[in-house]
Amino acid sequence: MSTEISASTDTATQYDRRATARILAELARPGLFAAHRPAGAVRFEYIATELRPEPGSHLTFSQRLYLERFMRPCPAGAVTSATHRMTWTDSAGIPNTGFYRSDGPGPLVPIATREAVLALWRSIDDNTGLAERIARLDAAALAVLAGTTTDHEPIDIFRVGVESAGRALAQHALIARQTPYRTPGEFARGLRDSGIFTAVATRWFWELQASTYRRGMIPVSLRAEPGGSVRYTAESIAMLRAMKDATIADAHRVMDRATTEEGLTVPAAIARYHDDLDLISRQYALLPRGEQPSCPAAVVHRDRGANSSVLTEVVHRFVEVFTDFARRCEPVAVPAREDHGTGPAAEEDRIFYVPDMTCKHCVRTIGGVLESMDIRVVDIDLDSKRVVAEFRSPRNRARAFEALRDGGYNPVGERPEPLRPGSLG
Repeated sequence: MSTEISASTDTATQYDRRATARILAELARPGLFAAHRPAGAVRFEYIATELRPEPGSHLTFSQRLYLERFMRPCPAGAVTSATHRMTWTDSAGIPNTGFYRSDGPGPLVPIATREAVLALWRSIDDNTGLAERIARLDAAALAVLAGTTTDHEPIDIFRVGVESAGRALAQHALIARQTPYRTPGEFARGLRDSGIFTAVATRWFWELQASTYRRGMIPVSLRAEPGGSVRYTAESIAMLRAMKDATIADAHRVMDRATTEEGLTVPAAIARYHDDLDLISRQYALLPRGEQPSCPAAVVHRDRGANSSVLTEVVHRFVEVFTDFARRCEPVAVPAREDHGTGPAAEEDRIFYVPDMTCKHCVRTIGGVLESMDIRVVDIDLDSKRVVAEFRSPRNRARAFEALRDGGYNPVGERPEPLRPGSLG
């Protein structure tokens, strides 16, 4: 049957989270994923670097800077930091940065998380039924997705949802010692059964999750419940709400100034203040006053007499595939390569690439890191992932790369293979 999935005309050109949730749910039926095909054991070499907090603090410079600028009113004491940053190349040949704690499940979780994300991305791409349903979307439905979501294409929306599940698992592994779970698979299932993935989708906001993940930090604590489940502490819930409210208020202030004092229309205000609003704040700026944002994937729908949500399907499949990879991945630590000279940098060293630079927020962050080190930024091109900067020496370049990795990015010297939107991190 080739009926179109449509949105009513009154929602076709406006911000509408409820209509978005319905469209995504209809696309996800009868399933998002093709079958997962397990492979044999896989060995991954990684380089671990111990994080160096600032004197008198448990946070690094990058972590403190992000906390002070973007996590108001969260105090430093509410944040847990990783002890190590790790770099490795995944099975798709893409460089990755991850974080872990020495008193937690270690480097296995970031590696198995990344492999599970890659496997589920391929599974989405291989789902011909999903592709057919997407092809039947009418113009009104596509306009609703474009008006409400950061990633407009349905495939990319689902891929980013998988990525978010992976981020949530790897990030919460930083506080795994607060749980009764003792293996990576048990930890993943415990978070799923405790509703932690749903808590992330409903209580966090996108930029907070993505940016704190990049920096190896998490601003929540868990408490163990009778029966083996875990929950966020009351203090963590209150802090997440306060940070979300502050972000919404900031977005509304920008829009109020633009539409009242400057007399701009809403589209013109968003266009002029795109950098101030950023991607997630742009959606908050359109949120009606007094309304809390809801994650479209977490909205529960009634289907054939049972309740279901897109988030539930994504999380269950992700945990299943992650658990399989966690049994088969073998992380092997290798020493870091020695560098670098103190003479002038070569002309070709001016150019490098950042595969996980995926949005304008990333561009500003990368540029800010370099400029804070008195490195002149010549050009940052988001489409090609290329950065051109004036390094003073090979050692200066190496230190800049370390600073970028401390912020969760992966600078590489050679042009990487193209990444789809929503790459992990």
